[in-house]
Amino acid sequence: MGRAILLFFIAGLAEIGGGYLIWLWLREGKSAWVGGIGGITLALYGVIATLQTFPSFGRVYAAYGGVFILLSILWGWGIDQKTPDRYDWVGAAICMVGVSVMLWAPRN
Repeated sequence: MGRAILLFFIAGLAEIGGGYLIWLWLREGKSAWVGGIGGITLALYGVIATLQTFPSFGRVYAAYGGVFILLSILWGWGIDQKTPDRYDWVGAAICMVGVSVMLWAPRN
């Protein structure tokens, strides 16, 4: 379980960070190097996600979507200085419950 959470966290940072670098390049006029590093980071995200040990691609990516929501809220709070409100936190908590059910519910 710890490995899965760590991989989701690293993948999320790579996806959000890579997307943010491309945002800075295309929307805020930063150097093309910034965009290039963002593209490489996004490609690394794709590799990191495959390191999960769960057998189903769809289930892993669906669960990752919930983790991505939480990490996006934290990114916005820490990087963009947009304080989440209680509905952001409630929504993120609901997503994390969903992630837990998808990944760790007993199955045949």
